[in-house]
Amino acid sequence: MRRPSSAPRRIAATTSAALALALGATACGGTTGPASGGELSGQTVTVAGVWTGSEQKNFKKVLDAFTAKTGAKTVFVPSGDNVSTFVGSKIEGGNAPDVVMVPQVGVLRQFAQKGWLQPLSERAAGTAGASLAPVWKDYGTVDGTYYGLYFKAAHKSTVWYAPEAFAQAGVSEPKSYADLLKAGHALADSGRPAFAVAGEDGWTLTDWFENIYLSQAGPEKYDRLARHELKWTDASVVRALTTLAALFKDQQLVAGGARTALRTDFPTSVERVFGPEPEAGMVFEGDFVGGVAKDQFGKKPGTDAKFFPFPGVDGGKAPVVSGGDAAVVLKRAKNGAAGMKLVEFLAGPEAAEVWAGAGGFLSPNSKVDLQAYGDEVSRSTAASLVSAGDTVRFDMSDQAPAAFGGTKGAGEWKVLQDFLRDPRDPRGTAATLEAEAAKAYGN
Repeated sequence: MRRPSSAPRRIAATTSAALALALGATACGGTTGPASGGELSGQTVTVAGVWTGSEQKNFKKVLDAFTAKTGAKTVFVPSGDNVSTFVGSKIEGGNAPDVVMVPQVGVLRQFAQKGWLQPLSERAAGTAGASLAPVWKDYGTVDGTYYGLYFKAAHKSTVWYAPEAFAQAGVSEPKSYADLLKAGHALADSGRPAFAVAGEDGWTLTDWFENIYLSQAGPEKYDRLARHELKWTDASVVRALTTLAALFKDQQLVAGGARTALRTDFPTSVERVFGPEPEAGMVFEGDFVGGVAKDQFGKKPGTDAKFFPFPGVDGGKAPVVSGGDAAVVLKRAKNGAAGMKLVEFLAGPEAAEVWAGAGGFLSPNSKVDLQAYGDEVSRSTAASLVSAGDTVRFDMSDQAPAAFGGTKGAGEWKVLQDFLRDPRDPRGTAATLEAEAAKAYGN
């Protein structure tokens, strides 16, 4: 159900999912014509993914570069938000795409366990091994076999703010979570509440929890909780929920309080900070906030819309939570060999630099020239993501079964929305999360 690579994609995909699924069997998101000559001249590679709008347009620029290099024609098919259902129906109908861009670790694992995926070629795996931190290989590996190449990433540990609001309140970028709350109270005292919280979209609340939890509890417990080897009733979870409750229950910190937050989706949360009538000073979400502020409200990232890293909590390290899209090749593909050539191309810096120049993109590839990014904000967030190395942790809810971590109105999304509405019982909320997780994980 989820991202990843970015929230704008998720939003667009959610609203167009039914249309994309209806069109999937008969139409495509666009084609790239073949160049004359080339090792794959006369062949066609079909790629499925959730991307719509500007993300789809910019990915097609990458496919154009692959066409120019190999001579292959490419076809992009929008999958809608439910990639698993889309791919399953295509395989059943004998019309499987060659390559799928998978936005969830949990879905990638599901595909591998169903026997749908080809292992990455030695060339793709070797190129990735020389340019990606080992953690990215781990997320693309199932039962010891490397299936998924992470091509596009999101940096989900950024807090965006309106510089004029900070100037009016006389505050600077906080370096600790305690200082973040102090800055929030200073903003409220100056006339603008601290945070626009997109509580209508439950996934944003999971991101709040994950950043706090990773910093407080550390990466080892984060990994165990993500695999449900640690119960959600563990004291570390209750502690993180208690920390989050202090934010949720503070009327100065959550613009409009819980009632308004629960009616605020992600785009509206950005508008409340960077729109024509601002109602909050900050919005926490990924690097993609800058793109929304720029495209929808004319703000220049780095000037009119700035960010700082999500700060460390209670003396813990500053967290780096990421999402991402992995390229996989299906066994039932009509042209899997050419599809693997595309994945090999995506593994190198050339493909990533094409999209980096177009904007709205981060690569976990350390070989990508930072100067390929079109602005300083993108360069700094990309550098932060790459330099985090193995300390990066993939979005926890994206690692979970969709019933727990990726379904609107259910599982973790719903439980955290209820917690935003009434945050007085962190221990009880932890117990509810554990009950939902146990059902979804089957244990």
